Amino acid sequence: MDAKNPKTLLDLAMQSLLRNESATIQALKDMPRVFFVPLFIAAFEGGHKNTLLEMVKVWPYYCLDFGSLTVQEPQHGLLKAMIENLPVRPSRNSASRSPKLRNLGLRQDNDCRTICHDVSIKEPFCFHSCAYSDSSIMKIEGQHHFVNTDSMVQFPRPVELLVDLSLDGSLMEKEFLVLLTSKIRESSGSLHICCRDLQVDKLCDSKCTLNFLDLNCVGQLSIDMGSLSDITNVLSQMDHLESLSLSKVTFRYLDGNVFKILFSHLRYMNTLKEVSFSSFCLTGHLDRMLRVLPPGLNFLYLTFCDLLHRDFRFLAQSPQATHLQLSNLSNNSMYWDDFEPFQTLLANLSGTLRHLEINHCLINDSATSVRIPALIRCTHLNALCFASNPNTMPMLVTIMNNLTPLKKLKHVINPIPVHCYGIWPFQGSIDRRKLAILQLLKVMLALAERPDMNWITYLE
Repeated sequence: MDAKNPKTLLDLAMQSLLRNESATIQALKDMPRVFFVPLFIAAFEGGHKNTLLEMVKVWPYYCLDFGSLTVQEPQHGLLKAMIENLPVRPSRNSASRSPKLRNLGLRQDNDCRTICHDVSIKEPFCFHSCAYSDSSIMKIEGQHHFVNTDSMVQFPRPVELLVDLSLDGSLMEKEFLVLLTSKIRESSGSLHICCRDLQVDKLCDSKCTLNFLDLNCVGQLSIDMGSLSDITNVLSQMDHLESLSLSKVTFRYLDGNVFKILFSHLRYMNTLKEVSFSSFCLTGHLDRMLRVLPPGLNFLYLTFCDLLHRDFRFLAQSPQATHLQLSNLSNNSMYWDDFEPFQTLLANLSGTLRHLEINHCLINDSATSVRIPALIRCTHLNALCFASNPNTMPMLVTIMNNLTPLKKLKHVINPIPVHCYGIWPFQGSIDRRKLAILQLLKVMLALAERPDMNWITYLE
C-alpha cells in the first residue's frame, strides 16, 4: 500500500468486489449508481475487461469520461473493447437497468471528471459534449426536441464518442480506425465521432480517414507533412480551431494562388490562440501571414522559417505578438548589426512572456549583451533556451549574473561555450575536459541563493 496515498475503505471494497468478477457483473443491474464511478476506476486500473464491458452496457449516467485516468499502451485493448460495447441502438433487453450512456470521452484531460454533475433537465447533458457539429447531441436534440421516452424508442438514439486521433500510419491506428468505421455503420448514423485533437503525420496518406470525420469539431490540428493545397482543403472545413501546427509544408510560390486561399481561411479563424510554423519558408512574407491571424495570440512558434531582419521588424510591431506567453524563434539567423527589432519584441512582451526559445540563431556575444537589458525586463519569464549559439564562457557568466534576480525564471538551457569546440559548431570537435568550466555556473547559482533555478547545458 502507498503510504502517501492510502486506500480508502471504498477503494478496498471495490478491489474486494472485483476479485469475483462474475458476481460483480451479476450485481451491476441492482447496484446503486453511486458505486459505479469508483468501481469503474478500480476495474480499469486493474484491467478487469469483462466488468468494464458490462458496465458500459448499463452505465447509469449520461456521460463517462476518462479525464485524468492514465491510459498506457497495454490498456488500449480495454478502450477498444469499451467502444465495441458502447450502446448505439435502443436496447431490446427488458432488464431493470437500461443504458443511459450518451457521451463516452476517451480524451486525456485532467480538467474532466469521470461524470458530469446531474442537472435538472430532461435531456441528456455533458459539459464536454460536442458543441459544433450538426451531428452532435446538442444540435440534433435541439432541432428535434428529442426526449428518450418509451413512445419514441424506435428513433435512433444519438451517441457521442470523444477522441483524440494521431494518424501516424501505425498498425494500432489502422485497427482503431477500422473499429470506429464499423461502429458508425452499426449505429445507422446515430454515432457521432467528435475529434478535438487531430495529429497527422503525412496528409497525403490520411485523406480517406479524414473523410469520415467531421473536421468542424477539431480544436487542435497538427500536420507534420503535406502540400499547401491539401492543407487549405482541410482548413476550409474547420471553423473552431484554437491551435494550428504546420510543419514541412510544400508549395511552389509564396505569391501563388494557394497562399491567397490559405490566408482567406486563416482570416476567419478568430479562435486561434496557438500557431506553429516549422520548416515553412516565410522569407520576407511573415507580415502577410501575421496580418490574417487574430490579435493577441498566446503561443507563436516560427522555427526553421528562414526569417529575415524585415520579418523580425514586422513581428516586433505586430498586434498578433503583443500578448505572447510563449515564443519559439529557433533556427532563424539573427546575425545582424541592428538588434532593435528583437529588443522591441521583448519590450512589448515584458508583461506576458513566460517561455522564450532562441536556439541555433547565430547570436554571438555582442548581440547577446545588447539583448540582456530587454531580457531582464521580462519579469514573468519562467523558461529561457538559447542553446547552440556562439557564446563565450564570460558571456554566460554575465547572463547568469543578470538573470538570477528574475525570481520566476526556473529553467535555462545554455549553449556550450565556443572555446570548448575545436571547430564551432561541430559537436564531434568538443573537448570534454574543457566542459568542466561549466561547473562554475552551479557555484554561481549557489552563491546567488537560487537553488530553484536549473541551468542545463545543451549537448546533442
